Amino acid sequence: MADSLIVVHRPSSSGGRRVSVRRGGRDVDLGLAHSDHDLIVFLEAAGLLDPDEILDDPSRVEWRGGPPHEWGTA
Repeated sequence: MADSLIVVHRPSSSGGRRVSVRRGGRDVDLGLAHSDHDLIVFLEAAGLLDPDEILDDPSRVEWRGGPPHEWGTA
């Protein structure tokens, strides 16, 4: 997963943000995160070591539709 792009999508109307990873030319949905902790748990489960170290790396994580680390409603 080292070369995968992680996408944290725009906040939903009910709160949280969908998280996906692009692997092998396709997007894989990891779930709906409501916090940085949720995001880290999803990324660890997907096989990424030390995901907390890359959350602010724009070459690895794309935050769409809102600022990084904001989890409220749209």
